[in-house]
Amino acid sequence: MAQALRLLILLIAAPSLAGSLLAGPLLAGAALAGPVVCTTTLEAPQARQASLRPVEITRCGAVQTTPQLVEQRFYSYTAPFARGVDITHQITDLLGISMGGGDGTKVMGFGFPDQTIVWDGTALDNTYQVLLEKQGGLIPWRTGDVGNGFSSSLGSAASSGAPAASFRAPVRGLW
Repeated sequence: MAQALRLLILLIAAPSLAGSLLAGPLLAGAALAGPVVCTTTLEAPQARQASLRPVEITRCGAVQTTPQLVEQRFYSYTAPFARGVDITHQITDLLGISMGGGDGTKVMGFGFPDQTIVWDGTALDNTYQVLLEKQGGLIPWRTGDVGNGFSSSLGSAASSGAPAASFRAPVRGLW
């Protein structure tokens, strides 16, 4: 009873302090959340299960957007400039130790800054190639040639008074 009375007095006297005291233990286990994609599949049951019906299994995983993926790959082996000019990075650059990652705290290997730029470029190129493969299917995108508009005269179509028939059957390419 006495604790409840003290808490009530604390809430009335200093609501911001009481809110932070109450919210501290509640928010201690809080985590940041991002977009998540869940997929549900039907899988065969294990042999020792009594029911032989398919089992529904749902798996969830975090989504990484394309800009986040490209930025992560861009800073794989070299830290961003603002984080890479402190005394730690000056010493590691002098000794040829690559410190990468978005925050510049991960030891990535042995390499001077010029080598780490090449490594970042290779990682970015590989990511670019994978993203292009995801966008396009197995069949390449090809279309017939588009008319250029210079095959007839605008004056001849206007002089006859009737619109010129410009539709022709498309000519397929040799591929």
